[in-house]
Amino acid sequence: MKISTNTGGLAATNAYLIADETTGDAAMIDAPQDTVLPLLNVAKHHRWNVRYLLLTHGHWDHISDHKVVTDAYPNAKVLIHALDEPKLITPGSLIFSLPYTIPPRRADGYLEDGKTISIGKLEFQIIFTPGHSPGHVVLYSPTESLLIAGDLLFAGAIGRTDLPDSDPAAMEISLQRVAQLPDHTSVRPGHGPPTTIGKEKRSNPFLQSK
Repeated sequence: MKISTNTGGLAATNAYLIADETTGDAAMIDAPQDTVLPLLNVAKHHRWNVRYLLLTHGHWDHISDHKVVTDAYPNAKVLIHALDEPKLITPGSLIFSLPYTIPPRRADGYLEDGKTISIGKLEFQIIFTPGHSPGHVVLYSPTESLLIAGDLLFAGAIGRTDLPDSDPAAMEISLQRVAQLPDHTSVRPGHGPPTTIGKEKRSNPFLQSK
């Protein structure tokens, strides 16, 4: 597995490119503004086929450049949880006006709890983790000990639960779910640096009782 990261946009959001180097299949995870193009260039350089854009949720800072991905890879499928698809259909910020326009679109399919998505020979489990948004999901690979956490869990913090579509009680349940993952699991969050489940259980106040 090869994982590449780029950070950008108004909210300094992380985008990830995950590739199975043995098969040449790849996926983009989240699409912040002015952030995905360098990762797409990596994919082009290695002649990887980006089969998916996987959206952890529908907030504007994670979906802004979805069209950049599909313009570069027209066969790439854009997948999101059904509860957050409305944000993709009618994109924008819930709390302020954006200085740019996000093209609307429908999803090509849905990320459902308990299902598995394959990137070449790599398999990621979809875990439904609402709270930050109604349709938030994370992607977990047991074999790679990797969690793509979106805005559920950060190094020393968690995603906001004071947004119009947030649910603090649901967030608590979601955090309890990921806290059960092995301590050595690498966490790649939607904002900020990588961490591990074990480190967050030891030092993150939001996971202290999980």
